[in-house]
Amino acid sequence: MAVNAVNLARASRSPTPAAQNMPALKQVFQTISAESCPRSHNFHMHTTFSDGHLKPEELIEQAIAIGLKGLAITDHHSVGGYQVAQRWLDDRQKFSERASDPAVPASPLPHLWTGVEINASLLGCEVHILGYAFDPQHAHMQPYLQGKAPAGCDYHASSVISAIHRAGGLAVLAHPARYRISATQLVPAAAELGIDGAEAYYAYKNPNPWCPSPKQTQQVLELSATCNLLTTCGTDTHGRNLLQRL
Repeated sequence: MAVNAVNLARASRSPTPAAQNMPALKQVFQTISAESCPRSHNFHMHTTFSDGHLKPEELIEQAIAIGLKGLAITDHHSVGGYQVAQRWLDDRQKFSERASDPAVPASPLPHLWTGVEINASLLGCEVHILGYAFDPQHAHMQPYLQGKAPAGCDYHASSVISAIHRAGGLAVLAHPARYRISATQLVPAAAELGIDGAEAYYAYKNPNPWCPSPKQTQQVLELSATCNLLTTCGTDTHGRNLLQRL
C-alpha cells in the first residue's frame, strides 16, 4: 500500500515549468556570443518591481517587437515582475491558440526564464549575483525575494549561490568588471564557490547603440574559460528601451 501511494504521488507531480528548465537554459548559455544581445537573447533587465522604468507588460511587448528568443527579468530581490510577465505571456499564448488559423503557424513567443539579481559579499566586496531558472517558491530562495538586500549569513556569496542551486537554478556573476575588486580576483573566487557563469557580454559605458565593451568582454571570456564557467549577456536595462541600459 505504501509503495503504491509513493508511486501515485510521483505520477501526479507536474512537469517542471518551462521558466525553470535549467538544462535548456544551460544549453542556451553555451551558444551565447557577442551577437546574441540585445536582439536575440537578453538575460539582465529590470522593471518597476525594482529600479526599472518599464512595467513587466511593456517589457514583454518590447521583447516581442524586437524579436527576442529568450530572456529573463532580473529585478533586485524580487520575482514580481517575472510573475506578471509570465501571466501576460500565458494569456497571450491562450488567446493565440483560440484565435489562430490552423493553416497559419502562430508567431513564436519568447522563452521567459525566472530571474533575479541579488546583492552578496565576495572577498569583502559587494557584488551582484544573477539567478536563473530557479523555483521561486523554494524555501531557500525566500530570504532573497523580499525586495531588499539579504543580511547576515544570507549575504555571503556562498549562501546565495547555494540557495539558487538548491532551488534548481543557475548562478551567474553580474558585470564582473564593475566592482572595486578586479574581475581577475572575483571570477576565480566565485568559481571556487560553485558559481555557474559570468556575465561576459556587458556594455560598461552605456554606448549607443548598445554593444559589449571589448576589453572587459575579452577579459571575462578568458577568465570564464580558465574557470570552466558559462558566459551570458544582458543590457541591464533600467530605462524604457530594452536596447539600452539607461
